[in-house]
Amino acid sequence: MSTTTPDSEQTISTEKIGKRLSLFFPDTGYTPESVAEGVDVGDILHRPQDILLFLQTALLDEKLIEVEFDSYSRIFFTRIHDDPPPPETAGNEDGLGEVIKPDYSLGDYLKKMTYLVTLPVEPGIGNLHICWSKRVLMRFFTSSYAVEVGVFFEEKIVLGDIPVLRFSFPGILRIVRGAREYRAKVPADVTLIVKVKGKRKRPDMITAVADISARGLSFTVENEQQELLLIDEKRTLTILLNGDAIVRVAATVRHISKTRRGKGIEYICGVQFDLETRTMAAQIESLVATIQRAHLKELSDLSDKSGLNLFT
Repeated sequence: MSTTTPDSEQTISTEKIGKRLSLFFPDTGYTPESVAEGVDVGDILHRPQDILLFLQTALLDEKLIEVEFDSYSRIFFTRIHDDPPPPETAGNEDGLGEVIKPDYSLGDYLKKMTYLVTLPVEPGIGNLHICWSKRVLMRFFTSSYAVEVGVFFEEKIVLGDIPVLRFSFPGILRIVRGAREYRAKVPADVTLIVKVKGKRKRPDMITAVADISARGLSFTVENEQQELLLIDEKRTLTILLNGDAIVRVAATVRHISKTRRGKGIEYICGVQFDLETRTMAAQIESLVATIQRAHLKELSDLSDKSGLNLFT
């Protein structure tokens, strides 16, 4: 099993940082001056201990990770996965083994700062191509910016009965501000439901919202429900928060994506709102703010529980 150890140096040269950036972001055109400025303001990170908390946040918050590799223009999706040590078995007087759980908290393996584990990427064809990739770029989003990290693929392994991918620990991280509009993730203790009105003899759908922004939302669909939705068609949505109807809005279907969560496959449909009035836009903005506050509270609770100052 191969491992990649982080640099032991507290600081490395601007030239070396620039080479890492050029490898993973070849189209950006960094200069020594822009590299130095990015490091100075905290938008470029190269020390493993500075990158660690971003990965811990992505794991604990179950963030969806966008994956790109080599020259492929297609984006794949995954999530960071845990890697706890196996339980130990100790004998006792009656000859039966006692299972001893290791002293381990979610994500502790990341503290080694030597490797990163993710679920297989979706669509699944990416798991074949990634084996020959020279570089892998991973991207996830906070409330105000995108986080991009560069890694190298190491191997496919099995943890328990789950096949996963193992990568080197990121050697570079950059923050991209204003990469997209803010999307509020719906926390576990909030019931945000969308009713999608049927069309052309297709039935209504009622399902859970995954995240929402001022311009659109995404919701989960079952495998067999994919055929009920067509890309670029318009649908009427009714959004309900904890059982109360908040707003009725028209929207256009933009994508249906397949992702993994734990042992299962999840399908996500993304739609863009057609906001006809300022009143309707204000209702959506108010709802987004409500979900944002709930998600920030969830992250605060996770921070308290884990002892980590998670990024929002």
